[in-house]
Amino acid sequence: MTFKKRNKRVEGYQIKVTLEGIQPPIWRRVQLGRDTTLAKFHMVLQRAMGWTNSHLHQFVIRGQYFAPRDVFSEFGGPKMGSETKTTLADVVSGPKSRLRYEYDMGDGWQHNIVVEKVLNAEAGAHYPLCLAGARACPPEDCGGIGGYEELLEALADPQHERHEELLEWVGGSFDPERFDLDAVNRRLNAFQRARAARV
Repeated sequence: MTFKKRNKRVEGYQIKVTLEGIQPPIWRRVQLGRDTTLAKFHMVLQRAMGWTNSHLHQFVIRGQYFAPRDVFSEFGGPKMGSETKTTLADVVSGPKSRLRYEYDMGDGWQHNIVVEKVLNAEAGAHYPLCLAGARACPPEDCGGIGGYEELLEALADPQHERHEELLEWVGGSFDPERFDLDAVNRRLNAFQRARAARV
């Protein structure tokens, strides 16, 4: 599938990313520049959601797969697009465009991404920026949705047979309702500064 280059007057996009299968929802609302590559978008999602970039990932956009390198077609799978050469402007057709982001193929975290609005050039705007969100990201390697639900159940019940074990595993405490917008934006700013320093 071929994606067209989009309107260059568009400055960026506001998107909402929601982790699928968890209730109440875990979500983030971020703004990104139109020239953001999918590779950079992956790193923004890692920081916005709270993941640690410890596992494989891929994007699925209108039936086409994008990943850091084309590992699947070597084994007869679908041909992968390059996430380093593909920008949001290449794959976003406008508001309500949808993308899928998959992280950690073992735990299978699926993220539903919806473009909420197109952003026109605005003086002083800087990207990436997180505007809002809700709830903490599940801990890495907790076993996907089922493992996360078991983790929350065990942590909430001191009588649960795995309470002490899992409490120690998460480092002594875990608040699934915690979302710190300032901390997210500090991580995004540090990422942007590190990228700028490499240029």
